[in-house]
Amino acid sequence: MDYRDEQVNEIEALDSIYCGDMEIIAKQPFYKFSIPIKSEEHELETSNGLACRLEFTYTAKYPDEPLVVDIEDQENFEDGDEQILKEHLADQMNENLGMVMVFTLVSAAQEWLNVQWDKIKMHREESAALKLKEEEEAERKRFEGTRVTVETFLTWKEKFDDEMGITKRREIAEREGKKLTGRELFMTDKTLDQSDLKFLEDGDAVKVDESLFQNLEDLDLDDDPDDLDFDPNNLSDDSA
Repeated sequence: MDYRDEQVNEIEALDSIYCGDMEIIAKQPFYKFSIPIKSEEHELETSNGLACRLEFTYTAKYPDEPLVVDIEDQENFEDGDEQILKEHLADQMNENLGMVMVFTLVSAAQEWLNVQWDKIKMHREESAALKLKEEEEAERKRFEGTRVTVETFLTWKEKFDDEMGITKRREIAEREGKKLTGRELFMTDKTLDQSDLKFLEDGDAVKVDESLFQNLEDLDLDDDPDDLDFDPNNLSDDSA
């Protein structure tokens, strides 16, 4: 096989297929050329889409042996993408030994970019949705505040007592047998901390004896004992 003629014929065919896009970099000792490719939705100088330039170099016995492929000018590639694409093209070359294969390699690389871009888009959308959810949860917690339970209240009350010196006064009073005032008794009696909270835990409702209010209508609440009728004709002449 005349490998040089085989390579020249492929170059002419590729130039016809990728008219204006293929660039011949060198002709000696072997042809070296490049073809740009890009994924769908690619926009230059943005984060949208993937693009690169495939650089091919023929070898002495191509197409009976693989040619050299380099990936240049990557756009929006993620870590490891270049190596993965190279390995993908190496597999394609091994499957197509014995026949010219540049068009097949370019098509395979083009398809790989499209699949990879779909994965990147999906990952970005999932990350954006997760970030939005976290922000909404943080905002909800900010407005909701900390829910008060018996446990959290008692913890706060114990800390409050320590800061206000109530705990210390309680201990001193117990040691000295000091009689506490009503306010001090309320502040230091821990059983009072939990008296109303027990209703919250048990869910008991406060019952009102309605019979106590049934006879309120019989009371003449509008009469003011100080509002006496005044008749100026009843004044005695002694005042004259």
